[in-house]
Amino acid sequence: MLVGNIYIIAGIAVVGGALFGFDISSMSAQLNENSYKCYFNQGPSGPPFNNDENCSGPKSLVQGGITAAMSAGSWLGALISGPVSDRIGRKTSIMVGCVVWLIGSTIMCASQNIGMLIVGRVINGLCVGIESAQVPVYISEMSPPSKRGRFVGVQQWAITWGILIMFYISYGCSFIGSRTAFGYSTAAWRVPWGLQMVPAVFLFVGMLILPESPRWLARKDRWEDCHHVLAKVHCKGDMNHPFVAIEMQDIREMCEFERQFKNVTYLDLFELRMLNRTVIGLFMQIWSQLTGMNVMMYYITYVFSMAGYSGDSNLLASSIQYIINVLMTLPALIWLDRWGRRPTLIVGAILMATFMYANGAIMAVHGEVVPGGIDGVAQQSMRLHGAAAKGLIACTYLFVASYAPTWGPVSWTYPPELYPMRLRGKGVALSTSGNWAFNTALGLFTPPAFASIRWQTYIIFGVFNTVMLIHVYFFFPETAGKTLEETEAMFEDPDGIKYIGTPAWKTRVTTQRTQQLERGDVEAKARHEPVAQEAEVVQPEQKAVL
Repeated sequence: MLVGNIYIIAGIAVVGGALFGFDISSMSAQLNENSYKCYFNQGPSGPPFNNDENCSGPKSLVQGGITAAMSAGSWLGALISGPVSDRIGRKTSIMVGCVVWLIGSTIMCASQNIGMLIVGRVINGLCVGIESAQVPVYISEMSPPSKRGRFVGVQQWAITWGILIMFYISYGCSFIGSRTAFGYSTAAWRVPWGLQMVPAVFLFVGMLILPESPRWLARKDRWEDCHHVLAKVHCKGDMNHPFVAIEMQDIREMCEFERQFKNVTYLDLFELRMLNRTVIGLFMQIWSQLTGMNVMMYYITYVFSMAGYSGDSNLLASSIQYIINVLMTLPALIWLDRWGRRPTLIVGAILMATFMYANGAIMAVHGEVVPGGIDGVAQQSMRLHGAAAKGLIACTYLFVASYAPTWGPVSWTYPPELYPMRLRGKGVALSTSGNWAFNTALGLFTPPAFASIRWQTYIIFGVFNTVMLIHVYFFFPETAGKTLEETEAMFEDPDGIKYIGTPAWKTRVTTQRTQQLERGDVEAKARHEPVAQEAEVVQPEQKAVL
């Protein structure tokens, strides 16, 4: 018996996001751990890795490579996931990712050297790439239009929970052994990396009771199964409900139109009629990395070391930002579909730019350069005291609080809404690959940047946030409240031949109308036709109160 409750479906599927979160904090929590730094030490006495009384850990570029290995694998995994998902289904591809995660985590847990650790993280990355690309596609194709942002945004919430849970597991395991250079225990990092296999097992088993995406079923001409899933998930099994009829009609029309396209490949995303939304989807994920948020997640212990924290106090202070991340994602889950995608992104970019510039200014004015870095760690290149240190920490927390309800959930919600059915799997896979390509680059860039250009690192990210604000305003249309088939019309010229589309700043939220459709409102059903006209001329009743 398959589950039809969309809350349960989303709750199980987004565990794929938690795997990404586990991987982020399983690394960030280890960076200042003696057991990690001594075992993988590249200081004056290493290799062999465990003979240096003052362990400094891997060199800055090597640590960047270790961190970036996961995102490099994720880039490849995201690209692979598109064809795999189109062939075997969204549900099955998510389950394949779970098996890959178990293999990678096993290798990480058993690591004997840096090379083995990197291989394990690359394999883990393949899983994260698959899950991060296809879980949003799966949930978006299952969700009712009026709540799609909420359910896909839960992916980001699961990521934040994964980060928080694994960070505290890693912190607890750090007490295994004597925590000295010669008395440490490798169990301090082997145990957390082994425990991260548990959610993958849960996700694999949980997916067995979930239905396949109705839109994927329709593409495979399994119309009866498609009809049953739509009715079960959206209308409690009522196959005659008006909203189910409307969705079936839209999906049939889209499938009929798409039958003319054979052997769809990634190259189809770069045709003239698709190029605009391909660029938008790709930059949605690229900008989400260039905000600087994942840099904060991976390397936050370096920042807090420069602010005067060390040892347990550093780890505990760092964990506060993970708690903020979890709590501040909640507002987006509740109100994102009412706020809309555009205002959320614009406000987030303004706030994040402000706090990045503030951090850069604080370090430039009050920071003291430390030759060789604090405790011999080159990345910890400056030291702050007193009010300046507190200001740096406060702006860091406020930055996280700005990202969590804005770019965090929208970066996963937005791309699946842009593409037509035939290209959705590959389109989201390509956009997600952009996320991981830049995640890889930033993972390599950040440690040397902290070591060499210091406070200017924050200014670079502040500029990125400023540019993305301009890009969103002029080119990112509003998709909240529209069915996935309606967003297709929004990008089309009235003659349907080439892209002109509706100017982004003229698009509006339509959640109120789709809520009426889902309730079976007859007048709302009448306003549903024709879709293309609605996309070009926004009716007064479609405007949502933000």
